[in-house]
Amino acid sequence: MLKNQLQKDQIKALKEGDKKRLEILRFILSRVKNKEIEKQKELSDEEFIEVLRKIEKELNESLEFAQKSKREDLVQNYKSQLEVVKSYLPKPLTDEELEREIEKIIEENKALWEKNPRAIIGIAVKKLKPVAEAGRIAKIVQNSKLKVKS
Repeated sequence: MLKNQLQKDQIKALKEGDKKRLEILRFILSRVKNKEIEKQKELSDEEFIEVLRKIEKELNESLEFAQKSKREDLVQNYKSQLEVVKSYLPKPLTDEELEREIEKIIEENKALWEKNPRAIIGIAVKKLKPVAEAGRIAKIVQNSKLKVKS
């Protein structure tokens, strides 16, 4: 489970005196704990990844703002935090891999695709969310010129 790995890495960072890594690991674990309290149950790996993705998005926004403000100290800090967060996320699919996966989903749901191609977005997002951002999935489905093979 991802949470266990993160806790082990937190202990390792503490023993090694890696304060920056320890700081972001503690932050991630606190966000996970808050989400568990909110849901009143331990998070699954998928839910854990959702928390990580949200942290990643926030860090990207902060990084962008720091770059616009020309705060090099903050830019480096956010970049190092992002590296740690990304190390726990599954490797994202390339556009070609994502298109192949969406094509498979379309094949499995031919009737729905013919009636309402946009309905595939929800199915694809639910299935591919751990390995691709929802926005990317929706964009590929909407711009898709994929034809259902007869």
